[in-house]
Amino acid sequence: MGIVELITGMGFTTLIVLIVLIGILSSAIKIVQEYERGVIFRLGRLIGAKGPGLFFIIPVVDRMAKVDLRVVTLEIPSQEAISKDNVTVKVNAVAFFRVVNPSDAIVQVEDFRKATWQIAQTTLRSVLGQSTLDELLTHRESINQRLQQIIDEQTEPWGIKVSIVEVKDVELPDTMKRAMARQAEAEREKRAKIIHAEGEFSAAEKLRDAAGVMTQEPAAIQLRYLQTLTEIAVEKNSTIIFPVPIEFMEAFSALFNKEEETE
Repeated sequence: MGIVELITGMGFTTLIVLIVLIGILSSAIKIVQEYERGVIFRLGRLIGAKGPGLFFIIPVVDRMAKVDLRVVTLEIPSQEAISKDNVTVKVNAVAFFRVVNPSDAIVQVEDFRKATWQIAQTTLRSVLGQSTLDELLTHRESINQRLQQIIDEQTEPWGIKVSIVEVKDVELPDTMKRAMARQAEAEREKRAKIIHAEGEFSAAEKLRDAAGVMTQEPAAIQLRYLQTLTEIAVEKNSTIIFPVPIEFMEAFSALFNKEEETE
């Protein structure tokens, strides 16, 4: 007996009833994935969350809303604000959150994704207004922690857990960029002058110590004198004027006076 003959034998009414029963049975069977939960409402009242896997609901009486429990990446668009030290900046950020209580995420807020997005924008502008430009550039980790704490506290009643908030880009006005470049250049020049002065001071101390040693040991002066002549002699095109040491002149003078006395 073919399918057509079977349907004809059953009658039109029986066929309609069978189709309705199949539809009701299929609507009673629900399957949710491992990363999902099904929030069940019975005649408008919250029953709770079910899943993952296969479960049954009462058709017509029960209604199910699926909630994804995976981490959501939320892009926070650029927000323009005036910092605590009156600098206009544009900052964008990224937030990572997930649903930890599916029932609250459905019952407590109409659209938890949109609500979290709006809270993140307003919080970012508020924190920017309470921070200086130096804090935003050099202490970004503390600002990230402050953003995460504030957003997480505000979204906790919705069953949302905000785990990470990161400031991505900080856009400064051109005038501020030029001012910062001049400041950095001035700092580099300052460090160079300090290093040069410290080198000069160390060299002066060494020369002073060397002068003290030479004063105590006159022979050291002669050795230094001969070393200087050796260094000068390397240049073949140089004309060297060889000065006579004072000690030599004194010795020669003493010898000459002695000869005169003998005569």
